[in-house]
Amino acid sequence: MNPRTTRSTWLKWLLLAALVLAIGLGVARALNKRKLQSEAANAAAAAMQQAPVYQLAPQDVTTVRTLALSQAVGVSGALKALQTAAIKAKVAGELQGLQKREGESVSAGEVVARIDSTDAQARVRQAEQQAKSAQAQVAIARRALENNQSLVKQGFISATALETTSNNLAAAEATHLAALAALDIARKALGDTTLRSPLTGQVSARLVQNGERVALDARVLEVVDLSGFELEAALAPADAMAVVPGQKARLTVEGLAQPVDATVARINPSVQAGSRSVLVYLRVPAVAGMRQGLFAQGQIVTGQLNAPAVPLSAVRNDKPQPYIQTVTDGKIVHVPVVLGRQGLLDGEPMLVIDGVALAPVGTTLLRVQAGLIREGTAVTLTGPTAAATAPATSTVSH
Repeated sequence: MNPRTTRSTWLKWLLLAALVLAIGLGVARALNKRKLQSEAANAAAAAMQQAPVYQLAPQDVTTVRTLALSQAVGVSGALKALQTAAIKAKVAGELQGLQKREGESVSAGEVVARIDSTDAQARVRQAEQQAKSAQAQVAIARRALENNQSLVKQGFISATALETTSNNLAAAEATHLAALAALDIARKALGDTTLRSPLTGQVSARLVQNGERVALDARVLEVVDLSGFELEAALAPADAMAVVPGQKARLTVEGLAQPVDATVARINPSVQAGSRSVLVYLRVPAVAGMRQGLFAQGQIVTGQLNAPAVPLSAVRNDKPQPYIQTVTDGKIVHVPVVLGRQGLLDGEPMLVIDGVALAPVGTTLLRVQAGLIREGTAVTLTGPTAAATAPATSTVSH
């Protein structure tokens, strides 16, 4: 064999082997790269499918607690002053001397205005003269009777004439008494031209002006006494059954920073015809800034109850049955609850719940600020729960 041919053959085989090796290395490298890409894609997909872990702050959670609850009935209404008065014109005429305006103080018996008394004064003078005339007639009749009594004794006149004289005296006396009564009426009419405040308080309304002619019983001023108030609240008959006079209530009054204590004063014995409600009247002490007509709402404490409760804001209603979001084994669990009576704990509305077998006392649950979280989502707490698990005192409403 030609040596040159043999060398050429070997070179061909070497080149072929090198080419096959290069191709194999390229294929292996490509397969390995594809495997790495697939594993990375699978890892990314798994990471995307894995639910996120929510971080919950202490203020986002609370616990189911057994609270010493005070049963209560909710009330609301407008405050009314215990004493109010409308100063009216007792006679018709021109109004004079009205100086008081809204917000100014008046005292009981203080003169606040007058009505032109020219006619009334003239009637008083007329009645006085008529009374004097009647009194003179009485004197004349009495002297006539005395004279006739002497004449009867002397036999100059008959007993019948004496009786007539006696009757004339009686008639004159009756006429005098009638004239005195007419004088009293005239004097009263003159007194009625002076308008006085029946109570101590403040003017709440000025309804007429000086110079206007007012009719009989026309309203001139309205006066309120701000030393005491009352709240008239309408209750359902079932709620009114638990209310008795003397029970305490706590009210939030419009515009006042602090709540106000009140007491049930009385209960209307009749049911209102239209609304079928029972009116309850609460005595409210006066505090600075309180005004008639301010809206007030609160609760009358009617009894005591120990029961598990949660913040009302923690109960969600976006499902057919109300539920709370609890944290169990680091995951969110939606626990259905049956709504019970409501109350307040440090100003926060609380709700007595049933279904405690699924959410026993001490169970951690989410407050409203945590928002809606899908059931089964993993969560972690960044600190202690926002509410202590010790019993507390609250107020519950029917």
